[in-house]
This record gives sequence, C-alpha cells and structure tokens, in this order.
Amino acid sequence: MQLSNEELKVEIDRLKKKLDVTVVAHFYQRDEVFEIADITGDSLELAMRTKADDSEFVLFCGVGFMGQSVKVLSPQKRVVMPKIACCAMARMIDSLYFDDSVKFLNDNGIKSEDILPITYINSNADVKAKVGEMGGMVCTSSNAKTIITKALEEGKKILFVPDRCLGQNIANQMGLKSMIIGQEGDPKECDILCYDGFCSVHQLFTVDDIAFYRKKFPGILIATHPECDPTICDASDFVGSTSQLIKYIADLPVDQKVAVGTEFNLVNRLRQKNTYVLSSTKPECPTMNETTLEDVYITLKAIEDGAPINEIEVEDKTQKWAKIALERMLAL
Repeated sequence: MQLSNEELKVEIDRLKKKLDVTVVAHFYQRDEVFEIADITGDSLELAMRTKADDSEFVLFCGVGFMGQSVKVLSPQKRVVMPKIACCAMARMIDSLYFDDSVKFLNDNGIKSEDILPITYINSNADVKAKVGEMGGMVCTSSNAKTIITKALEEGKKILFVPDRCLGQNIANQMGLKSMIIGQEGDPKECDILCYDGFCSVHQLFTVDDIAFYRKKFPGILIATHPECDPTICDASDFVGSTSQLIKYIADLPVDQKVAVGTEFNLVNRLRQKNTYVLSSTKPECPTMNETTLEDVYITLKAIEDGAPINEIEVEDKTQKWAKIALERMLAL
C-alpha cells in the first residue's frame, strides 16, 4: 500500500530518531524534501557541515557530485542518496575531456607546466582529482573570484572547467581576458580559458525577460546567479551565489520588488511578497527534483534493514587528489 505524504513524513521522522543518520538537502530540492532535512544549504556548505556532523550515515538529497564531495571530505562516513541524480553540467566533462582541454592548450603553445586548472565544485570527483593532481583547486560561485585572484599570482594560464558562464563572468568582473576552448582566438592572449560547459536551468533566462520586468515594474531589481550568461549578469543589479542571493533578497525592504534568475524551488522559498521568477518558463532543475519523500523513506528503511542502497564510493586515488583540490580551496 502506498503511503501518503503525511504518512511518509511520520515514518521518516520515526526512522531519523531511531537511526544514526543525518538527512541533508540542497536548496534546489522540492519543498517537501527540503522541509524534512536536518541540514540544508548549497553544495559546499553541506559538505562542510556534514564533515562536522557525528552521524555514521549521511542521507544526501541532491545530485551525485555533491554526495561525492561529502565522501571525499569525510571518507569515514557512509553516504547514501535517495536518487543518485546527475547534474547536467557535471556530466559535460569527465577526466578524458579534461585531458583533451589540456592538449588543446598544449597544441596552441601553452605548456602543461604553465597551466593552473580550477574546477567549479559542480564537477565529478574524477575531474576534481585531475585538477588536484595538476596543482589546481576547486572553487564555488561565491569564492571563484578569490580563488582565481590567488591562482593568477602564479603567473599561469587558468584552465576553468566546466562552467563557461561562471568563468567568463568572473573574468569580466576582474577585467581579465577570457575565451571558450575550441572557439576562435589565441589562448596565449587570454588569462582564463573556459571549458564549454553550462547549467541548462540558468540558460533559460534572457535579456528579454529582464526588459519585460523592468517595463512592467519600474524600479524593480534584477538579481541573478553567475551561472547565467554574461549578457544576463551584465544587465543585472546584483549577481551572486545561492547563499549571496538569499542574503541580498532578505536584506531588501519588503516593498522592494525583485526578479531572481536562479532555480525555481529556491526563488519560491525566498519571501512571500514582491519576489518574481525571472523567466517565462519554470526554471526547475529536473535532476534536483527527482528525489521524493518516498525515495527518502525507502533509503532510510534500507538502512534500518541493514542493507543500505545507493551508497557513494570513491576510488582511493581519486579520493586522494580530489580531496587535495578541495582542501587547497578551503585553505584560502
């Protein structure tokens, strides 16, 4: 017999109290999943807070690379996921595509020893490991400018993977020259060489959407995530990471209208009045929305039965170098 959502919540609460488990959910999860989590936040915040948590099991509601990051930083923990959903951006690059990008730069006159790779945290562990082994580090949307500023002190070319938009937006903020790998241009003349990856959700926002809201509500503010195209960010009043967007909007006067360019579930929870989704279509991440209350219940029940499912494992060498790449970021 299928349980209702209310019955599932009761069972989930019972199992959480019985088991040595912490339920963790990303900001983009659907409301009913987000509400039953013990820890919520963006990807790095979740990895850091679960590292400090004492539970044997982490039940992670998010996408695969996030569960991997928890396991990499806390290898002693048992990390399970109700759905090992795959971030589309993270799937756009793997270790072989990373090697191809390095070869492209080599073929265009840039030696490997003159390249410093940086990977956005939205990448799988094998890519983080490649970056770590090559002397590079991880960044998030909130600290990318800090990480790139530090990296440039080494006098090397920055290979930025996988999100071209974040790389280009940070380059624009810093007055640096960037190009997308494989497109026209001379890599030797650029500071940041961006892999051609992107977030499909953040590509939904257009300058026409911004024009629509500015015409409909004179004085409205536009706040967007740096995974949006540079044309969108250049036309915005504020650009920031998930946590930065949350703070920015919370600090606005209640009567100040704001249109937000990021994932729908997050925008929908920001505040009750004068907040709009900057899109003519619903910008909902399909993989983040795969996880249901029933999935959470089934995963908890499997732990209770002594047969955990969807457990995250990371191969030893990958674990070693991915952790080094993450720790280089954390050291800054």
